[in-house]
Amino acid sequence: MALRHLTSINDLTNEEIERIFLLAEDFLEDLGDRDLPARIGRSVDACAGAVMATVFYEPSTRTRLSFESAMCRLGGKVISSADPAASSTAKGETLADTARIVSAYADVIVLRHPLEGAARLAAQYSTVPVINGGDGAHEHPTQALCDLFTIQREKGALQNLNVALFGDLKNSRTIHSLAYALARFGANLLLMPAPGMELPGSVEHRLHGEFDYAPLNLGGNLPDGVTKVYGLNDAVVNSAIDVLYLTRFQKERWTDTKRHYPVVNRELVAAPCFRQSLVMHALPRAGELDPAFDSDPRAAYFRQASYGVPIRMALISLLLNHGAGGSLERFVGGFRATARSTLHKSGTLCSNFNCISHVEGRVHRERLAIKPERPRCLYCDHEILQSPGE
Repeated sequence: MALRHLTSINDLTNEEIERIFLLAEDFLEDLGDRDLPARIGRSVDACAGAVMATVFYEPSTRTRLSFESAMCRLGGKVISSADPAASSTAKGETLADTARIVSAYADVIVLRHPLEGAARLAAQYSTVPVINGGDGAHEHPTQALCDLFTIQREKGALQNLNVALFGDLKNSRTIHSLAYALARFGANLLLMPAPGMELPGSVEHRLHGEFDYAPLNLGGNLPDGVTKVYGLNDAVVNSAIDVLYLTRFQKERWTDTKRHYPVVNRELVAAPCFRQSLVMHALPRAGELDPAFDSDPRAAYFRQASYGVPIRMALISLLLNHGAGGSLERFVGGFRATARSTLHKSGTLCSNFNCISHVEGRVHRERLAIKPERPRCLYCDHEILQSPGE
């Protein structure tokens, strides 16, 4: 079987995502109380003898622990590097070298990194599957799988749903992966950015160029802004917003941390368009989601987080060819197969200065990809710039 990595939600076809969901349902153990996040993965021995390495250069609670729980429940074992200051990174080791070494110790690697495109770079040097656990403000594909699974389970379908993305859309990697996936599954994306935190141009260009999709921008003035646009766009918004997905202010990715950030509370979701909304959040929250709303039946975020174990169990078992539904056999090779690409000349620069290609040096710049109509970085999907003097 060809080696598979998951660095972007677009590395999976819709059919493969549905296979992951079916297997996750099989792993799901529902203890029956809807008010508690008690949905966990039942223990099996599907990956007995396998070892997973979790390599986290950024803090994590849900992603790292749910991956480790998932591997343990599959009968495998976990080795972990959760503090870059206590690893060879502090001595100057490159991510490429780390990927080479860790892939000799483990059967699958879960990587979280502050630089965008890091997972794709690691995948180029790893001899085992690499799973992106979040790379800078780029993507978080396994969170998108959890989100899609939650929506499908609680709303019954994904197609034609009105899904509002609310908050810091610029730097939230969970939003970016989810936007791609929802567009592909035929949902209606409604953008509600906080002031100055609009969806990045690179994401919008990709939605338009690869998926022929244009989300509707409702603005961030809620609830008045929603009510106004809702009245003007009945054909698009239909009768209600089905899902309100919010994200925290990504303060670690902003130099200006004094920005105004809206809060979702009972008063906001009392607006008519939110009456039947499923309220979701990838967590952690940092003041933007009122805890008083936790007891509302529309609050789905703790159930959403608990689905991380069975979803990641399904993904790991399929990547390692141990899933009851077989394996993920279709090789995509690092990014979506439909994205036409060629190698561009060495020295071409990515326009995103938080891209891994700026840190790991010249040897990687010759691997940048270019689409005929719009040059795009192979690692982080941003536009490519010419070298100085070109």
